[in-house]
Amino acid sequence: MKFIAFPLLAAAASMSTMLLAAEQIDKDTLFEMRTYYAPEGKIDELHQRFRDHTLKYFEKHGIKSIAYFVPEGRNPERKLIYFLAFPDRAARDRAWKAFFADPAWKEAAKQSEKNGKIVAKVEQVFLEATDYSPMPKIEAKGPRVFELRTYTTPEGKLNDLHARFRDHTMKLFSKHGMENLIYWVKTPGQEGVDTTLIYLLAHKDRNAGRKSFDSFRNDPDWLKAKSESEKDGSLTVPNGVKSEILVPTDYSPLK
Repeated sequence: MKFIAFPLLAAAASMSTMLLAAEQIDKDTLFEMRTYYAPEGKIDELHQRFRDHTLKYFEKHGIKSIAYFVPEGRNPERKLIYFLAFPDRAARDRAWKAFFADPAWKEAAKQSEKNGKIVAKVEQVFLEATDYSPMPKIEAKGPRVFELRTYTTPEGKLNDLHARFRDHTMKLFSKHGMENLIYWVKTPGQEGVDTTLIYLLAHKDRNAGRKSFDSFRNDPDWLKAKSESEKDGSLTVPNGVKSEILVPTDYSPLK
């Protein structure tokens, strides 16, 4: 398995990460998933800005860093995927407004872009935990890899999918060596709010995750639960299951 190498954290950033590592996520937390795409040749500069500046100013303005990931392997899209947490949407909006208005951040951003923009595109999704989701501690337990999975259901089937995860899937994942970290739905007002489940698993490594899913899919208890839950049709649309194996950056609180 190939991991992406990053320089060591500065002492201040390391201390910030250590403090965050002991925190427990609250059940009513609002999560923001952000995906940044860097221009060609700029991903290392983007990481450097997060490592040296961004996390520090996030913390200053009440933006809680949860995890920072890159896809395992080559990362041809030069993606950075990260998760933030807030008490609610109003707190989120206030925090971001203060962050962008901070003169020190403005100067850091300006200096980081003196040789050109380091972010080409930004995507964001607002998430809340399902009623059956565990609430993991933000801790560095690595080395391990993470799997971000997104399910899209037919209209009217999301609650059935939740029931299957709540009653069967999660405990079978645990049985086969997968760690259930958190399960999310989109918050109201976003596309796919009634048809999308997003969740995060942890594996020892990519090969261990593959073996776990192979054994899970052949488990008689899973085959029975799947069959009974799909008497009226599949709970996912064609090609409605997306999976991405992620590795944490060196500055990610969750590892």
